Amino acid sequence: MCSGEFEEKDLSSLYTRDGIFFILTGPSGVGKTTVIKKLVESDPKIRYSISHTTREKRSGEVGGEDYYFISEEEFERKRSRGEFLEWASVFGDYYGTSREELEEAFESGEDLVLDVDVQGARQIREKSSDERAAYIFLAPPSKRELIDRFDSRNTESPEEKEKRMSVADREMEEVDKFDYLVVNEELEDTMNLIESIVIAERCRVASRK
Repeated sequence: MCSGEFEEKDLSSLYTRDGIFFILTGPSGVGKTTVIKKLVESDPKIRYSISHTTREKRSGEVGGEDYYFISEEEFERKRSRGEFLEWASVFGDYYGTSREELEEAFESGEDLVLDVDVQGARQIREKSSDERAAYIFLAPPSKRELIDRFDSRNTESPEEKEKRMSVADREMEEVDKFDYLVVNEELEDTMNLIESIVIAERCRVASRK
């Protein structure tokens, strides 16, 4: 192609990509929900993938916006039919990511951000070779900081906090399995890093099929 032909050609026609799903995970209490809400608010091209869960609705949560709250029986029916991309039991409750919702988003050209725990991210990685996935681990600046966050939200008993910290220790050992590590110390800095990751992934010249 001569230079004149290249200059006249629309570069967007040279490269198109499928949607990306950004898998954001990290220990309970690290701030995933806050980060995801701010990302979705700031980027109209990315949508939050709403998980299904059997846990009780917390104060301020809205069904169909924060989670799809369903019974264990309904969750089991969906799981047995293979409707979840991943599912996990977390502190006695079940969580699952809908395959259908992901495909609908990709067909409409949207990117998705998934809020899953470490075992959910592991399932997606092990069961799928999908190159559309970008794995981000959100970590606390220190163990002490994570404990302080549990104390400040005052929603867990001492026994529950101890259990969550034990799980967090194990989850932190899997950081090297992720594409990106972001330490959530100052929210503004965290958002700058997350948004940079999104931009970088969208600029990748590689097939995601």
